[in-house]
Amino acid sequence: MSGSGGASEDAVLYETTHAGVAVLTFNRPERLNAWGPDIAAGFYAAIDRAEQDPAVRAIVLTGRGRGFCAGAYLGAPSAAPTYGETLEKAGQTNLSELVGERPPHFLTTLRKPVIAAVNGACVGIGLTQALMCDVRFAAAGAKFGAVFSRRGLIAEFGISWILPRLTGWGAALDLLLSGRTFLAEEAVELGLVKEVVAPGELMKRALDYAEDIARNCSPASMAVIKRQVYGDATRDVVDATARAEVLLHEAMRRPDVIEGITSFLEKRPPRFPSLDPTDVQRSSVPRKG
Repeated sequence: MSGSGGASEDAVLYETTHAGVAVLTFNRPERLNAWGPDIAAGFYAAIDRAEQDPAVRAIVLTGRGRGFCAGAYLGAPSAAPTYGETLEKAGQTNLSELVGERPPHFLTTLRKPVIAAVNGACVGIGLTQALMCDVRFAAAGAKFGAVFSRRGLIAEFGISWILPRLTGWGAALDLLLSGRTFLAEEAVELGLVKEVVAPGELMKRALDYAEDIARNCSPASMAVIKRQVYGDATRDVVDATARAEVLLHEAMRRPDVIEGITSFLEKRPPRFPSLDPTDVQRSSVPRKG
């Protein structure tokens, strides 16, 4: 992989592979990569960079050290006596000042697939961020938790929308109401992660997956499929089918279809064109706001 400006003090590290995968790494291991303004700003900048780079076809998100993202950063234990004053002020503050300018679901609006490699603690807003990625791998023993009810909070930032769609209503209510900790091995049974991998093999497995789709899947097709899946979650089947028919006609006019069929018949890897910054965004299906 090649690094691009990934100094040790950067809150989010950015690297790319020769196969066209951008690797984003939360880089606050001393606090288990707990979410704060520094990580938020670095994350948005890195995502925008990957989204706009035609050479990048997939994104992998992970954390450095023992945590993926251990929720919101609440400060050191010594700050406990001042929490009441801080939270009173927070109640009068724009949430963007606390968690950043974008809600986690903005990941679902990207044109490129996002794969989470959950290396450790994945809690609170960290869990929401992971669930808004398209595919998730997890290290064996990684701890998960939707701990909002145990902090006197509610189901934040869209987790009440995404979690039931991944696990079903019963499991989602269990996790949200109890706020209990559960491990990667249960997460895979619930459908929250695709695979559980030995910690030392996690990044290799996630990169193998990401590089396979980067090499063999049409960027334009993946961009439209993402928008279909997330958009159709709020539509009925008749509307979804009608929109899919329009999108299919649009797809047939792209060179990706000819290349996909030709490469299959010739038994060779496909050579799909990259997305440019305006590709697919003009499609008939609007982006989610």
